[in-house]
Amino acid sequence: MKSSVLTAGLAAALCWGGGFLIGALGVYVHQLWLIWLGMGLVGGIGLGLGYISPVSTLVKWFPDRRGMATGMAIMGFGGGAMIGAPLADWLMRQFATPTSVGVWQTFVAMAAIYAVFMVAGALGYRVPREGWTPAGWTPPATMKSAMVSSSNVDLDVATRTPQFWLIWAALCLNVSAGIGVIGMASPMLQEIFGGALIGQPGVGFGQLDAGQKAQIAAVAAGFVGLLSLFNILGRFFWASMPDKIGRKVTYATFFALGCLLYAGAPWAASIGSKALFVTFFCVILSMYGGGFATVPAYLADMFGTKMVGAIHGRLLTAWATAGILGPVLVNYLREYQLASGLPNAQAYNQTMYILAGLLVLGF
Repeated sequence: MKSSVLTAGLAAALCWGGGFLIGALGVYVHQLWLIWLGMGLVGGIGLGLGYISPVSTLVKWFPDRRGMATGMAIMGFGGGAMIGAPLADWLMRQFATPTSVGVWQTFVAMAAIYAVFMVAGALGYRVPREGWTPAGWTPPATMKSAMVSSSNVDLDVATRTPQFWLIWAALCLNVSAGIGVIGMASPMLQEIFGGALIGQPGVGFGQLDAGQKAQIAAVAAGFVGLLSLFNILGRFFWASMPDKIGRKVTYATFFALGCLLYAGAPWAASIGSKALFVTFFCVILSMYGGGFATVPAYLADMFGTKMVGAIHGRLLTAWATAGILGPVLVNYLREYQLASGLPNAQAYNQTMYILAGLLVLGF
């Protein structure tokens, strides 16, 4: 078992670092298809393997705190953007010359940095022996229920059950709505509140000059950073909750509360309450991250821990599907409403209601 997890971790490092190198070559020779191949296909494989292998390992070490353990791991996954984005920016400034912006050199440097840390992490993987439990802990009687499996289900069997596909659909709908919000959060804040963000209430976004728009963009960047923080914290908080209240209740909370907040955001905008608007979006993004962090433990409850990594990998096709569905849906709806003559500030209302509808389906 250890060798398979180690292999997955090393393969993740190879594909992720290799994807950056192929992408760097694409930038250097000005071939877009190489960037797609490297950063998209090869790097995407590395991303998936690097996401699943530590999570499936932690589930085995913490049978008494599955949600908390996977939440901490996936919190790190979400927090990586807080390191990677500033690092990429800093490296490009170091490599920039009068004839180059330093992108391909940055890709090469990041490939080396990521490879070193990912290989070190993979070499540190340890898997408990069969039947191991934490000292002094025995599975409580409440675990022997219809919602928690007492055996390990094979991968091919698990993916033929209605439970797998219902969880797949729930994750896909939750992520579709969350990704849709991430993509439009910054322009939505700017266009709805306009000059109010810089102490000039009543001044619309279109009435601002270039300097004022730059100030508003800085405020919106801070808003996006705040959303990222709640996305990270939500992965730990919401993933820990099911250890006490159960996975099913947690997901029901995501959908019920999320539906109210998505539908309430246009109302908060209509009354001009920036505090309510920001609060709604912060909670929404916390549940988006929480949906990711809760699902590995949910799968372990349903199908056992032995094959949870492979089952989780199959389930993450829901994430990939949502990555296409969410942004396409949001962008299409916004463009349609703008073409119909709606002001920019009102073009998001119907979109938020439709995203709330996705959560109703998920519920």
